[in-house]
Amino acid sequence: MSFSGVPHVSLLCLPCAGASASMYLRWRRLLPRGVRLVPVELPGRGIRSAEPFVEDFDSLVEQLCREHESICDERYAFFGHSMGALVAYGMTARWWEQSLALPDILFASASPAPSRRDPAFFVGKDSDAALCADLRGQGGTPDEVFESAELLRIALDTLRADYRACASFRYRPRTPLPLPIQVLAGRQDDIDVERILAWKAETAAQFSAQWFEGGHFYLRQHEAAVTGIVSRRLAEDYSEVAS
Repeated sequence: MSFSGVPHVSLLCLPCAGASASMYLRWRRLLPRGVRLVPVELPGRGIRSAEPFVEDFDSLVEQLCREHESICDERYAFFGHSMGALVAYGMTARWWEQSLALPDILFASASPAPSRRDPAFFVGKDSDAALCADLRGQGGTPDEVFESAELLRIALDTLRADYRACASFRYRPRTPLPLPIQVLAGRQDDIDVERILAWKAETAAQFSAQWFEGGHFYLRQHEAAVTGIVSRRLAEDYSEVAS
């Protein structure tokens, strides 16, 4: 089923660590008209660059939930890449605790399940040298950033704040969420497969996984395929609810 006419569902997209919501702007030309793209900007970057970073995970989730609570009055879904997937999970869990309407589906991209995150990853990652090595190693940062002292400073400060937020995350076992979870990941990502597939334990509904050629930023190479999967899943969910 394809969408047409006015939007049927809003897609809230959360960026990875060190990035801004602009990483999703190209999706506007790839998503069907019935999907309203809502890039979620985190404090301290992009159009919110004048605001202080939020380096505590629970505080970040609380702030974003408060800012976007009105979305619960309509049909919506989450897409989060890497850190964005964890934040989307946190927001979903918080709204569930508050008995608010949940998203149709949670798309978790390039992220270990909340229960399988490794706090040791962030040890020793506070220096500029370590952060710069991560930016280069993950392959998602344009060369222009490394060639500009100003842009590199912004990228490193943003990544440091996001790493601190992720390091502060503490998993709390809970009843599985009553909504589908769709995992997407790159076959050459450094994250172990079983840590990604552990997302299955977080849902009491349908779980599915889709793999792509590429590493942590596989979605840069496969934007059309990724948005195609998102569009089809949203159309299926809308069809089920509308019927």
